[in-house]
Amino acid sequence: MKSPLSARRTELLAAAAATVTVLLWASAFVSIRSAGEAYSPGALALGRLLAGALVLGVICLIRREGLPARAAWPGIVVSGLLWFGLYMVVLNWGEQKVDAGTAALVVNVGPLVMALLAGWLLKEGLPPRLLAGMAVSFAGAAVVGVSMSGEGSASVLGVLLCLLAAVAYAGGVVAQKPALRHGSALQVTTYGCVIGAVACLPFAGQLVSDAGDAPLSATLNMLYLGVFPTALAFTTWAFALARTTAGRMGATTYAVPALVVLMSWVALDEVPGWITLVGGLVCLAGVAVSRSRPRAAATATAAAVTPVAAAPDASPEPQPEQA
Repeated sequence: MKSPLSARRTELLAAAAATVTVLLWASAFVSIRSAGEAYSPGALALGRLLAGALVLGVICLIRREGLPARAAWPGIVVSGLLWFGLYMVVLNWGEQKVDAGTAALVVNVGPLVMALLAGWLLKEGLPPRLLAGMAVSFAGAAVVGVSMSGEGSASVLGVLLCLLAAVAYAGGVVAQKPALRHGSALQVTTYGCVIGAVACLPFAGQLVSDAGDAPLSATLNMLYLGVFPTALAFTTWAFALARTTAGRMGATTYAVPALVVLMSWVALDEVPGWITLVGGLVCLAGVAVSRSRPRAAATATAAAVTPVAAAPDASPEPQPEQA
């Protein structure tokens, strides 16, 4: 059993890893917008996954990471097909059919589905603070989505594709969680990325064709997506997921819409309206609620860490027997 200090250190490391993931995933929306103008959805997904798999493979060789245990493979295969493969393709496709606000709103159904699946299949339960935080964050995401939609029109196909992406994302995370009991975060991420790339190989012809006509900036954005939001961010995600619940990790991703607004403001000079900013703050507030601990638990942890001085000759008082 871990000591309180060790448990607290693990919790802080998981939170730091989750923060890196959220920041890089938020930056991915800016890069996808640029690369998506020159690359088709399947080609962009395959190029991103090939770049990520190459980087992860090199790191595995340097660290001499072997194959994960046999028990980890079912989760790796399912998460590779659903999250690395299907999710990336249908999300790229969906964002070509709907405006950014609608896409952000529909995809943010994912953490809710993830929490429900994790509570049912992984027996994680549904803590009140998690549900409250997710409700607050979803309301904030809805405000961001509506405020950013402008006059754009959403096709039925686009909405369905974004909804499919959300479900694939949630299912992939829930499948990945058990795999992390039998393999390291690097192993699970690397082989999940490889499986996703293999599943996307039918788009290889499109990738070659698009790469020949794409400007350098679009190709560099595709490579960035593979190295940072995929190779690095998916590894830090797996590291954090192995040390907390899928429900809490899903709630953390509600910070992404707020960060996308800020990054678009800085990188694309897209000045958000005050309603968008308010929605972003609500998203962050919901994340804080979902990741907070009850006061009683925090007090108990503090009491366990703080040493209590006792008189040398003091004898313990008798305690009543517990029924």
